[in-house]
Amino acid sequence: MKKLWVTGASGFLGWHLCQLTKQSWAVWGAYWTQSIETPEINLVQLDLTDYPAVKRAFKQIQPDAVIHTAAQSKPNFCQTHPDETYPINVTASVNLANLCAEAAIPYVFTSTDLVFDGRNPPYREADPMCPINHYGEQKAIAEDEILRAYPQAAICRMPLMFGAKTPTAQSFLQPWLKTLRAGKPLKLFTDEFRTPISANTAATGLLLALNKVNGRLHLGGHDTISRFEFGRLLAEAGQFSPHQLQPCLQQDMPMPAPRPKNVSMDSAKAFALGYAPPQLKPELAKIVGRG
Repeated sequence: MKKLWVTGASGFLGWHLCQLTKQSWAVWGAYWTQSIETPEINLVQLDLTDYPAVKRAFKQIQPDAVIHTAAQSKPNFCQTHPDETYPINVTASVNLANLCAEAAIPYVFTSTDLVFDGRNPPYREADPMCPINHYGEQKAIAEDEILRAYPQAAICRMPLMFGAKTPTAQSFLQPWLKTLRAGKPLKLFTDEFRTPISANTAATGLLLALNKVNGRLHLGGHDTISRFEFGRLLAEAGQFSPHQLQPCLQQDMPMPAPRPKNVSMDSAKAFALGYAPPQLKPELAKIVGRG
């Protein structure tokens, strides 16, 4: 089987991607701080900001393709630690693009809908980037530098993602479920809109991009929805009381990183290629039982 190198294998998206691909690829997973054991995955502990070590690993593995999911993806942490997060979010991403360009193999980079400011949705791939926080800015810089280094790379902009917890990671859904199961109130924004997908759906989109895409691709879901409305779907799926949900505004919960109000993405390009996100409510019903 061909070798697929997945960075961030112990992360939320990376773990789901490894599970999806391990039957059809010889998967090599790179992790750094979170040790993980999973059958049929070849795991390598690697600091992606150590370029000589990355080059050695690349030469040893000799991958046929690379999907780069590793990142410091918490906007608030990036906002307060920009110098600490730049090396993994930008430098390491570009270094991997250079290695893939030299080897002439497919390279998929996971970016974010937060490269946009939220003022002119829905966003298409060709719309100008205009981030309002450091995380979005780092991803925007990485996008441009990757495509300069390797125009054949695929840049996949990911939306808000949810899903079942993994051995070492979880999505925003797990804290929500914990609060709802405890019978406590859950405050959710009514003025922040995204096009969410599950991690499993995201993984299928990344594999699609690996085979069919050069340049930028949006992997959003069909529905533009607020966090509050998403919470209502979750409450219905889990048969929780809707009265536990408390609407609030972004300004009610100030955080270090500014948050755009509506970064919903137009994913028509991906849909035309066969990307088919399921409806949200049935997916949530499956996940509720697993935490």
